[in-house]
Amino acid sequence: MSRKAVGIAGRRLALSNLEKDLYPSHGFTKAHILDYYQRVARFILPHLKDRALTFKRYPEGVDKDFFFEKRCPSHRPSWVPTAEVGRDDAEKMTVCLVNDLETLIWTQNLASVELHVPLARAGSPETPDSMVFDLDPGHPADILDCTRVALILRDLLSELRLASCVKTSGKKGLHVYVPLNREETTFEDTKKFSKAVAVIMQKNYPELVTAKMAKEFRKARVFINWSQNDSSKTMVCIYSLRAREKPVVSFPLSWKELENSAGAGDPERLQVMPAEAISRAEKQGDLFQELLTKKQRLPYL
Repeated sequence: MSRKAVGIAGRRLALSNLEKDLYPSHGFTKAHILDYYQRVARFILPHLKDRALTFKRYPEGVDKDFFFEKRCPSHRPSWVPTAEVGRDDAEKMTVCLVNDLETLIWTQNLASVELHVPLARAGSPETPDSMVFDLDPGHPADILDCTRVALILRDLLSELRLASCVKTSGKKGLHVYVPLNREETTFEDTKKFSKAVAVIMQKNYPELVTAKMAKEFRKARVFINWSQNDSSKTMVCIYSLRAREKPVVSFPLSWKELENSAGAGDPERLQVMPAEAISRAEKQGDLFQELLTKKQRLPYL
């Protein structure tokens, strides 16, 4: 096993197997992954901060077996920040918090290609600071159908005086987020509201949208997964890599860009690779910044 010692923010990290090809069909090695996360750190860290990380680890590469890890590994360095969070069985669990660059790089040395976090911070696990609509296309529907649904959803939310932002899932769909950032908000509120919106969308666009989870209802439609608004669920973090054949990034889009992509009819335009992600983030800034700061109240439906 090859090792390389590096210094980050005064910490010493022993990085291993840098030459390992974790995206074998694309030649994207562990060194490439570490470089990507180091360069995107200033954009992704605010969205990871104080959230219980769920590791999704691919030690042998994205085409091989993976495993989830919710508990912070016992072999973690002493400087990795942690929190104690409750579980359904009332047992406390120690989780990792990725609040700094050195912890982010440590997670990637464990081949945690994908970074998943809940919609609430560890210190207030029952208070979501955003609401999400997870748009998942059922074959033969695709991401372009998701763009149509996302734009309709944006307009509906706007009529309710709710601003929203959108990102690619990095896979087949899109994620539409509504910033809330209010201490009184509960997951019961966000789940009830998001389900009601999904049902309204299904009623008005029955050939395009379904709010039903059963697979048989999803064919050729976009499933609006409202159930992600739950304290036990996680979403892939903005700017995270996804474990696909190619190293695609879950990346924020402007609504204008989404409109243009829908008009162009080219789903490939919505696949953002690491080099493009870095370039665009550095040029345009964090299009999801408002998700962290904007305060909104859910209206009664």
